[in-house]
Amino acid sequence: MVLIQQIQIELLGPVNFYVGMGLKIFSAILLGGIIGLDRESKHKSAGFKTHILICIGATLYTAISLINLSVGGQNADPNRVAAQVVSGIGFLGAGAIFRGGGSVTGLTTAAGIWVVAAVGVAIGSGYIVSATIFTFTVLIVLKILDPLHRYLRPELDYFFEVVGTTASQEEVIKLTEKMCEQIYSYEIFEDSVNKSREISHLYIKISPKKVKLLVRQMKAIHKVELINYRLLKEIPEFDARKV
Repeated sequence: MVLIQQIQIELLGPVNFYVGMGLKIFSAILLGGIIGLDRESKHKSAGFKTHILICIGATLYTAISLINLSVGGQNADPNRVAAQVVSGIGFLGAGAIFRGGGSVTGLTTAAGIWVVAAVGVAIGSGYIVSATIFTFTVLIVLKILDPLHRYLRPELDYFFEVVGTTASQEEVIKLTEKMCEQIYSYEIFEDSVNKSREISHLYIKISPKKVKLLVRQMKAIHKVELINYRLLKEIPEFDARKV
């Protein structure tokens, strides 16, 4: 058995074997956990612990392959291990993808798993600083580009709930028809607590740039008491008579 005295770490150069391995493992836990926290906060199937384990696994596989290269000479090829990590992680990512109701979900989570494995390979290769830069690039994509993309998209689907009088609900419908690209469905219910009030449920397509303007104009309508709205990932099926 040959003992490895030193391993290479980016910017630090050769360091003690155990110090270097400790830095790699700590970096894998930290960087994998940072991405995992974002996924956990969004209630995705692969969360905090999953991303840490993936990053640690990719780090250790890569680090051990480099150790085998230094011990076994030219007969060992660390690129083969990295290639197996890349292909093998695809099976785990596929498990995060779901199809149902005419839509596919989990693609971003699967891509995140794939990227975390790449971060682990970079850490295992000794490029800890580069892996850190890549990690924060991933966070920029997940936290900044996604809201920006939603804002720039021309039209999105929203659900609105408006509470007010019968007269105010008629004005709300007219305003919505004027400002929205499409109304999928709307229903008006009598408030079970206060019979003088009605509640409208509207499923609409509108530009994100117009949403706040629509809310302001709805609030300006006399006797509109409450407005709640949210972005929809998909529109449910409706009876055509409700539109």
